[in-house]
Amino acid sequence: MRVFVTGASGWIGSAVVPELISHGHEVVGLARSDEKARAVAAAGAQVLRGDLDSLDLLRDGARNADAVIHLAFVHDFGNFAESLRKDRAAIEALGEALEGTDRPLAIASGTLAVVPGRVLTENDTADLASAHPRQQNAAAALALVDKGVRTQIVRLAPTVHGEGDQGFVPTLINVARERKVAGYVGDGSNRWTAVHRSDAATLFRLAIEKAPAGAILHAVGEEAITARDIAGAIGRGLGVPTAQAEPADFGWIGPMFAADSPASNKITRELLGWNPTGPTLIEDLSAGHYFK
Repeated sequence: MRVFVTGASGWIGSAVVPELISHGHEVVGLARSDEKARAVAAAGAQVLRGDLDSLDLLRDGARNADAVIHLAFVHDFGNFAESLRKDRAAIEALGEALEGTDRPLAIASGTLAVVPGRVLTENDTADLASAHPRQQNAAAALALVDKGVRTQIVRLAPTVHGEGDQGFVPTLINVARERKVAGYVGDGSNRWTAVHRSDAATLFRLAIEKAPAGAILHAVGEEAITARDIAGAIGRGLGVPTAQAEPADFGWIGPMFAADSPASNKITRELLGWNPTGPTLIEDLSAGHYFK
């Protein structure tokens, strides 16, 4: 297939592109700068220069593709409403180009706090009034199924880990380094999920190859890791103690790290034959590269 990938040079996209190419697919990657374009080309993909504001370009990219994987997102927490607007507009533009084609459109979403306090399954839908606002964009993507688009929602674990990670785990490490203690909230029994970057990339490929319209998939390699275990691994890596902390001690990431948000991957495994094989989060933390 010819696959159009937004966010092709990003943390997940830069793993998805070689995963697709190694399985015989042709890739066209969206790139918003010369630097990003060079990275996409070096990975073996064709380059389409533009960003999420280039709606006509997004339509053209989708129209000329057999499948689309939408990974690009503007992580501007200072103006998150605008980030969400851009994402929604991009999804709508991609959907317009794919209407009536039954071609796949795989959208990145998340598992965190969709159904707080219990194990999230692929059959669970978010309460849009209380869930993370990005879930509204996922719902808009699912609505495209009625217009002849083979949409799949890939809910990513909050921690997509691996060497080079610049997301939540490095943020927690930086907090622990500054405070000289690796913290957890309460008794630390609240649960996170995690997935290795390579396993997430495999799932996006399987989604466009095999998943039916409207499928909700869980990119969750580990279904439940306690915050206390994560703090312990960070503490060992930094050589600092672990201790109870308040959510405010972690800054903006505090409410997320305090959430109890386990998730199952059973349906995803059975539907697509997905079998995560990458290192666990604790193994990745123990490898040392997070602390260089």
